[in-house]
Amino acid sequence: MENSQTGSIKTVGLAPNLSSGFYGQDIISVRQFSRDNLSYIFGVADEMRAIVKRVGSSDLLKGHVLACVFYEPSTRTSSSFVAAMSRLGGSVIPINEVRYSSVTKGESLPDTIRTLESYADVIVLRHPDVGASEVAAEYARKPIINAGDGVGEHPTQALLDLYTIRAELGRIDGLHVAMVGDLRYGRTVHSLARLLCLYDVKMTFISPEILRLPLDVMNEVKDQGKEVRETYDVHEAIADLDVLYVTRVQRERFADQAQYEAVKDYYVITPELMERAKQNTIIMHPLPRVSEISYALDDDPRAAYFRQMENGMYIRMALLAAVLGKA
Repeated sequence: MENSQTGSIKTVGLAPNLSSGFYGQDIISVRQFSRDNLSYIFGVADEMRAIVKRVGSSDLLKGHVLACVFYEPSTRTSSSFVAAMSRLGGSVIPINEVRYSSVTKGESLPDTIRTLESYADVIVLRHPDVGASEVAAEYARKPIINAGDGVGEHPTQALLDLYTIRAELGRIDGLHVAMVGDLRYGRTVHSLARLLCLYDVKMTFISPEILRLPLDVMNEVKDQGKEVRETYDVHEAIADLDVLYVTRVQRERFADQAQYEAVKDYYVITPELMERAKQNTIIMHPLPRVSEISYALDDDPRAAYFRQMENGMYIRMALLAAVLGKA
């Protein structure tokens, strides 16, 4: 029901939805998803998109509080979670600069989480240590959503990536997806590769030798029986692709800056390269970009990365509503 005075969707008073399987759950890894619950989340995200496009906001989560705790820098993930909660009528405790929090006094992650769950109904956590969100979930009584744990996983990014592929191409099964760039440290790649294993896809991994996909991730993909290949040559692979998923080389992950300098501009996706691609091949990027995609491609209709970024808000709206039992 629409509230004519505020222009928002009136939804307060709905009982918690326990049937989705997400109510009260942590979102830690893409391994916890099936095709069925991905379809459910994508359907809710479609509804969230419709709400935003039609009236801008809803009071679905009015009275609920989100704590956004970021131990690492973030623009899109942090702001999209804040926007998602705000669009749904909830409130946010933003902690984007932990150097100004009690962490600088030596407070442990479990104590920080126990503190914040006293004030919030759900906690979004980004942390430099692999497995940090899992640790937080062991101590928390409220749902924890992993917003990136070091070089480990970034499940909500993988969800929005998959949602974008479906929205852009109308399907996921039968596609050829290539991931390009920093496959060693790129947590977005690790999560997306694992999630794609639920579908009938081909995967090509394109990187310099020192940035190859970690063996454990590669073995997971192969164990699922997927058709996989590795190459360092994006020019050789481009003509057969449906999705070109580009990542930046992450300076912050390199202990040896000389190694970073050697590979930072290894791949640059240009209009000339895309002339060799199919007319409906989409270009994706989790952002931020540095120099790996030419700005001259931004107006190419195949450049999906800004639409991908917007989709992040709809997916995160869907996740927040689902874990709080309001989807």
